[in-house]
Amino acid sequence: MEQLFARVSRAEIFARTGIQFLQFNTLFQLFAHAREGIPPEAQTLLLMPDVINFLLSGRRACEYTNATTTQMLSARTGTWDCELLNRLALPTGLLPEIIPAGSTVGPIRAELAAELGIDPVAVIAPATHDTGSAVAGAPIDEGWAYISSGTWSLVGVERSEPLINDEVARHNFTNEGGAFGTIRFLKNVMGLWILEQCRKEWQRNGVELDYDVLLREVEAIKDYPALIFPDDQRFLNPPGMVEAIAIQLEETAQASLSEPALIAKAVLDSLAFRYASLIGTIESLTNQKIREVRIIGGGSQNAYLNQATANATGLPVSAGPVEATAIGSALVQSIAAGRFTSLTEARRYISGQLSPEKFSPQTPSGLKEASRRFAEVEARYV
Repeated sequence: MEQLFARVSRAEIFARTGIQFLQFNTLFQLFAHAREGIPPEAQTLLLMPDVINFLLSGRRACEYTNATTTQMLSARTGTWDCELLNRLALPTGLLPEIIPAGSTVGPIRAELAAELGIDPVAVIAPATHDTGSAVAGAPIDEGWAYISSGTWSLVGVERSEPLINDEVARHNFTNEGGAFGTIRFLKNVMGLWILEQCRKEWQRNGVELDYDVLLREVEAIKDYPALIFPDDQRFLNPPGMVEAIAIQLEETAQASLSEPALIAKAVLDSLAFRYASLIGTIESLTNQKIREVRIIGGGSQNAYLNQATANATGLPVSAGPVEATAIGSALVQSIAAGRFTSLTEARRYISGQLSPEKFSPQTPSGLKEASRRFAEVEARYV
């Protein structure tokens, strides 16, 4: 990343793209490939969902929602920022056309239709970024925040235009493209990856823990034994997650934890407080008051985390749908096919089919003090 910034500054890249800096962004990967040498036979750069659409239709195109996350598009025009890429000596000749979610990529290839024994059908590009589809499938209203909860958590709001300024850059928020002219203004959080890696480690050590049993044990703990900063880069892929947590606890002068339920509670409580912190930052950056939170994805099944999020934010939480990505993909294609006239209408339909679990904010003993403690831990690492 530093070698790339030596050619074009971090500030300028954010001002041009509006995308947060993550080490795995395509911009950095392509920069590394270009330094090593792009294969001379390379013809087109396609992202994985676009490869699937190409195999189905034979057309080479890059769908917009996923393309924005490459950090290679102009936030102003929604097209490849060729001026930026040329200054980085990146191969713009490999870049395909960009198409919006809901576009008809083309008819399915005749030979594939024959092989499958189906009539010719249209191949329609959904929002190919998984969170793009998940947010499209989330029944959210104006003034709601969403949390796409899983291995990663993505905390954000839906906007009609990018928000790019020095404060947004300082907080490393992102403006990812959404379906039908929307912008996903959000921040990535490490998510349930931390707890899942702990569980795998415990299992390797012979400690088998049923997830539901573990959460019941967590719920039975009435205080806040420890808190961590979930977005510590050392949690990304450490040799041992339990040890990585122990190191951070030692750094922040907190007591070490050995019992799985205590570690799990520290992780889940800390995620909830981190969500609350980011929602507060979103309110400050957008000058928009958040009035409710919708949690979607696999993590929406974690009732303890849902309730902890309601408590930490002081906001009502609606949980579900679990399969928001699949629902969003279907909705985008349904709109393209004329089943619905707009994303608002499609979401209204989905909302009528769901019975989300509701979580009202509570004030358990020690919540205020725990929130203060988390703020101290967070301030050490941000």
